Amino acid sequence: MNFLEKYQEWLAYDKLDDELKLELLAIGEDEQEIKERFLSDLKFGTAGLRGILGAGTDRMNVYTVRRATEGLALYVKEQGGEDRGVVIAYDCRHYSPEFAETAASVLAGNGIKVYLFTELRPTPELSFAVRHLGCEAGIVITASHNPSKYNGYKVYGRDGGQVANEAADYIMQKMESIDIFSDIPMADMESPLIQRINVEVDEPYYEAVLSQRIHKELSTAADMKIVFTPFHGAGAVPVKEVLRRAGYKKVYTVPQQEAPDGAFPTVKSPNPEDKEGFALAIELANNMGADLIIGTDPDSDRVGVLAREEDGTFVAFTGNMMGVLLTEYILSQKTGLGLLPKNPYVVKTIVTSEMVRAVTDHYGVELIDVLTGFKYIADTIKDHEAEGDDGYVLGFEESYGYLTGPYARDKDAVSASLMIAEMAAWYKTRNMSLCDVMRDLYEKYGIHKEWVKNYVFEGTEGAEKIKNLMASVRASIPETIGWAKVTAYTDYAEGVRRDLLTGKETEVNLPKSNVLRFELEDKSWIAFRPSGTEPKFKVYAGVARGNIEAKIQAISDSVSSILGVEG
Repeated sequence: MNFLEKYQEWLAYDKLDDELKLELLAIGEDEQEIKERFLSDLKFGTAGLRGILGAGTDRMNVYTVRRATEGLALYVKEQGGEDRGVVIAYDCRHYSPEFAETAASVLAGNGIKVYLFTELRPTPELSFAVRHLGCEAGIVITASHNPSKYNGYKVYGRDGGQVANEAADYIMQKMESIDIFSDIPMADMESPLIQRINVEVDEPYYEAVLSQRIHKELSTAADMKIVFTPFHGAGAVPVKEVLRRAGYKKVYTVPQQEAPDGAFPTVKSPNPEDKEGFALAIELANNMGADLIIGTDPDSDRVGVLAREEDGTFVAFTGNMMGVLLTEYILSQKTGLGLLPKNPYVVKTIVTSEMVRAVTDHYGVELIDVLTGFKYIADTIKDHEAEGDDGYVLGFEESYGYLTGPYARDKDAVSASLMIAEMAAWYKTRNMSLCDVMRDLYEKYGIHKEWVKNYVFEGTEGAEKIKNLMASVRASIPETIGWAKVTAYTDYAEGVRRDLLTGKETEVNLPKSNVLRFELEDKSWIAFRPSGTEPKFKVYAGVARGNIEAKIQAISDSVSSILGVEG
């Protein structure tokens, strides 16, 4: 069936949602728009579904959610997990509550126990809930930090981490055999199989988060003033609550950004990586004389931080910088107090700052590199625990995600906000801001700077463009990038590292992934990968020696040349 036939099938469905039908009628003369919506089906990957809201097989709507949930239901029954059940949470986005109820209805229609949060909750609490309730799986309706036109559907396995590749493949295969309109059983929302939950998970989750503290007395000793913004998302309640319970009495929430709102009316993008979204927070921080600004994304798994500089301005920290700061703080304090576990280890992704390696080496702690995506950090924790190793200390990725303990298996902006507040308070008692600390760490470990560039290509043509860009880089390995020779590169799709100086090839013991990472002669590096959740081609780089700003510019210019796109 071609895309025009699929379009007509949807129009002919007599029970089609009225809003979606009007949307389809409005594009009846626009063949390109019909193609964008119906040429392919929304793909179920390791992060589940993510797409633009609207009518069509390649859009997020109740029908694509039903289909994905039926695939998941078949997987749960294959595992014998009907009684263990599935827990469902959702964030503030448009149609998130409706999608959550749709998923609950399909699961119950398959005879599967369902735990449904009745109000929005952060993604990390869903990860915690899977483990706490002993569920077979979990679902969270969210598109993370994507723009407001998106929503998504993330699935978690029994360990609380994002569903494994094998399970994702199984679900996708089952989805392909399901008629999106007629093959899906649905239960009434009053089904006894659907149990509403809230506080019974909130309390143990808060306890787990609060247990991550190292210096519990610092909230009062430092007299911290903190401005917090949830960017209209799910972090509003839990972040304020854990800071309150930890004793921080001067936490000021940005009023215009506190209420849940899937339109995100005060920001261009609800992404804590973008400093421009913090304009209202900076204004409030200046009015209140605050020391620190914390912002969480809509599903509260990522956190951005700004700290006051000596001249009174606020400086934004990258995810790499905050990861280094947290690693130094946690390792230094736990080492000094004798709290480090046996065989301690820190986990980062292959596109995250190498500066953290200098920190872990200093404290004699193992650093483990994994592929991009927090599921690989979760897999590392699971594998170590299976061997009786409870040495996990911290996991983080450059995209502003951190997890300070194994109570959950996804990045957690709630616990990260609490730990960042504690870290800032500890240094404040020593008359240091986080800006001062970062300068000291550069002095101690050497200056490192990272660079990330996102090339956005939307739609079916964009997806093809991204595919072709990656193929062109792989087909023509550059001899130089910027100012330096390429000395080695790793193709994670092949699982091989090639040393261009010696000709030696080394197997890489990581899952296969469509990533290329190049090593330069001065220990700088650069990596290329298509995003798995957004219509982006992503380029990462890190430099650590010489004229860093000039090197970053040279990398930027070189990347534009390699890809044949404007910087």
